[in-house]
Amino acid sequence: MFAVISDIHSNLEALTAVLADIEKRGIKTIYCLGDVIGYGPDPGECLDLIIEKTEWCVLGNHDYAAFYEPTNFNYAAEQASFWTREVLETEEGKEVRDRRWGFLGELPMRQTLETKLGTNAAIIDFVHASPRRPVNEYIFPDDVYTNPLKVRLLFERVKHICFVGHTHMPGVFLDEPDFYLPNELNNVYPIIDDEKAIINIGSVGQPRDKDSRASYVYVNENEVHFVRVEYDFETTIRKITAIEQLDSFHAERLRDGR
Repeated sequence: MFAVISDIHSNLEALTAVLADIEKRGIKTIYCLGDVIGYGPDPGECLDLIIEKTEWCVLGNHDYAAFYEPTNFNYAAEQASFWTREVLETEEGKEVRDRRWGFLGELPMRQTLETKLGTNAAIIDFVHASPRRPVNEYIFPDDVYTNPLKVRLLFERVKHICFVGHTHMPGVFLDEPDFYLPNELNNVYPIIDDEKAIINIGSVGQPRDKDSRASYVYVNENEVHFVRVEYDFETTIRKITAIEQLDSFHAERLRDGR
């Protein structure tokens, strides 16, 4: 049994709530799909928890932006990246500072797990964005209608199962192509041998599916369970609005999950 989390975006309140929920379920193994930082007010604390609590993490576009440079970001996201970098660079403790930067600098773009889920063999890829462009390609639910060729080409890069984040919108893509919201699946997707799937696990720290609760998944036997967790977003909102370099929109959106 393992959990998969993504898109924390420096939201400490959401991350601690999700980690507590994972622990309550007795899950010991956690994988992270990146964007640990960006947008939110607590980049260092969130990095520390991901370093401590996860087996590994892959590179997200906001992690890349803070370590290297923002690419194709809007102004508010770019400013948040520069502020995040400044916070990490000015950490007074050298050991802490070096550990955080070392972690960001060594993040891989992809991880693959070959395992058994129940009685089924599974090959599982873990990327931040897409199996084709793992750091920054968006896969939107509407793509199955507006750009089905794109979805089919993405599935050519999928051996079996691919977990993604990036859009902050949870659900399951199949190669028909089709897309299913978690509630259309009763929040459970069964992994089977002969069905490819791209599974978006949603966002811990900045949900955008009109549900303010943090989102993650866990896998038990051959079933992927979608989970929502309430957290104290009002505290996160107050922290963001108190920081001049962070756009207040990134605070306000947390109330509505947008």
